[in-house]
Amino acid sequence: MKKVLSYYTKSPLILRIAIGLAIGVCLGLWVPQASFVTLFGDVFVGALKAIAPILVFVLVIASLAKAGEGIGKRFRTVIIFYMASTFLAATAAVVAMYLFPVTIPLGEAATGSAPAGLDEVFRALLVNMVENPVSAILNANYVGILTWSVVLGLALRKYASVGTKNVLTDLSDAVSKTVGWVIQLAPFGILGLVYASISEYGLNIFTDYGKLLLVLVGCMLVVALVIDPLLVGIALRRNPYPLVFRCFKESGITAFFTRSSAANIPVNMALCEKLGLDKEYYSVAIPLGATINMDGAAITITVMALTAAFSQGLTVNILIAILLSFLATLGACGASGVAGGSLLLIPMACSLLGVDGNVAMQMVSVGFIISVVQDSLETAINSSGDVLFCATAEYRERLKKGEKIPF
Repeated sequence: MKKVLSYYTKSPLILRIAIGLAIGVCLGLWVPQASFVTLFGDVFVGALKAIAPILVFVLVIASLAKAGEGIGKRFRTVIIFYMASTFLAATAAVVAMYLFPVTIPLGEAATGSAPAGLDEVFRALLVNMVENPVSAILNANYVGILTWSVVLGLALRKYASVGTKNVLTDLSDAVSKTVGWVIQLAPFGILGLVYASISEYGLNIFTDYGKLLLVLVGCMLVVALVIDPLLVGIALRRNPYPLVFRCFKESGITAFFTRSSAANIPVNMALCEKLGLDKEYYSVAIPLGATINMDGAAITITVMALTAAFSQGLTVNILIAILLSFLATLGACGASGVAGGSLLLIPMACSLLGVDGNVAMQMVSVGFIISVVQDSLETAINSSGDVLFCATAEYRERLKKGEKIPF
């Protein structure tokens, strides 16, 4: 049994998901009456719903608590780049969804309607923000979870001892490991979920998933090849593409296959050394970027949340959608370092749009189905962007001092 389990876990997750997907399609087409197969999907979604609130709460607290203090001007600059890029990525996703709206078949109708105006949104936001943190976790109120985790993280960053911060880091690692175990069930979960969809809707459902994936990939390529280079070009006042392509070649390609920004940190540090960056600077900036520079994650959260809303027939005001971009920016900073981590933050964004929690978790499941491409490209953009903006912040400072930079 141990050998079988070891062989299963060592096999590439993408391969296992592909096999589960194929089996689910075949069963859905050939034995649509075998409804017990849907149990696999129900268990997988239930496990995701259980761990997601804890994941967001712990990861954000740990990330803020262990952030270095006394950060200098260069670090402030790179943080601005990280956050601005993530926000612009989410905004680009909003624009893309309004230009090319996507809907997919979902099993349940939304129980409410999207907020009609910003006053209603802010009222709901403020109420949800101050909900008891324990209640927020129990009720999966992601706005409240995010608020209290930020407050506690900042307080712990200033007043906690080194030992306490190490405990938080260990707890964060443990939760991430738990999520990794849950994701090991993804092939079985996807088998059940695909079976349920195919047996009810037929093969036409993959046409809808293909449109969704096309929007996601299109947004990510626009961010990687237009928006991020534009930020770098404005900051350095020179052609950014030599640096952009080098970062994507030496960092993005590796990240595409590892599908983990955290796992790609050593690769990024080696690239920073090749670029001649200050080691004391990039040794902090790169791990920080793996936490808060989440262009691809912000795109995924925004597109998937708006798809859920549009699929339920909800009309979303453009101003509320822009507010969603801001929420996605904050939420993306807490994305787990494991493959598919950003998908677990979709319910947080859906809650702003009035989308039912069960429908939101269905979107998470859809995300796992298309994650073979989506999560790989998302991680490639996130990780290559870490080096891109880390280098830009230092090069910008060097140019101000009249020094030369290597491109």
